[in-house]
Amino acid sequence: MSDPYVKQTIENEVGYIEFFHPAHNSLPGDLLAKLANTITKAGTNEAIKVIVLKSGGERTFCAGASFTELININDAATGKVFFSGFANVINAMRKCPKFIIGRIQGKTVGGGVGLAASTDYCMATKFAAIKLSELNIGIGPFVVGPVIERKMGLSAMSQIAIDANSFYPADWAKQKGLYTKVFETTEELDDAVKSTAEHLCTYNVEAMLEMKKIFWKGTDDWDELLAERAQTSGRLVLSEFTKEKLKTYK
Repeated sequence: MSDPYVKQTIENEVGYIEFFHPAHNSLPGDLLAKLANTITKAGTNEAIKVIVLKSGGERTFCAGASFTELININDAATGKVFFSGFANVINAMRKCPKFIIGRIQGKTVGGGVGLAASTDYCMATKFAAIKLSELNIGIGPFVVGPVIERKMGLSAMSQIAIDANSFYPADWAKQKGLYTKVFETTEELDDAVKSTAEHLCTYNVEAMLEMKKIFWKGTDDWDELLAERAQTSGRLVLSEFTKEKLKTYK
């Protein structure tokens, strides 16, 4: 399981979308594009009634965007494209007409927290601590900020955005509304995800679609908003502060 991938399987009308990258499930641009496209297609696939978003590996759900690509950004246009990767996935999840269940088996950082917050119902293990580390390198969680604020509230989002060095435990994330349930083991998590998803498949698809519209009310401008946020990050990543910070990672 060393090669990066995005794959989809269908079981009992549940579409399981899984991504993986050997670098702690950090996601480069091509993988993010595949993920957004896979979610969009699953939304129109009549064989799928409910979607589960998951990642490969054991202790890390998603370490955010690819640091290798981040370090190599040299102009604002490239920066905007880079930061638009997670924006496009968030918007694909927002627009998807089907419920998306999040299966968060381990730590998640930056854009990964944004993915978790973009699911409609999210479950995790006790190992699924979260962190927004962007301020450490002189940028901020601009792209993922709106969806995290929507799910957890401005206070919680601000707290983890400012305290960029700290992992916050899964129970804290549950208290703030990111996770609905936290389990002791991955096996317990998988059982709950499967049973929840398959039970949802017995409900009226049209009713679930109308509910999802209500859940995401007020986000119709997010195509433009997240593009603007990506542009902000793309500009800041070229700052002298960030360039000096990134040199330490080379």
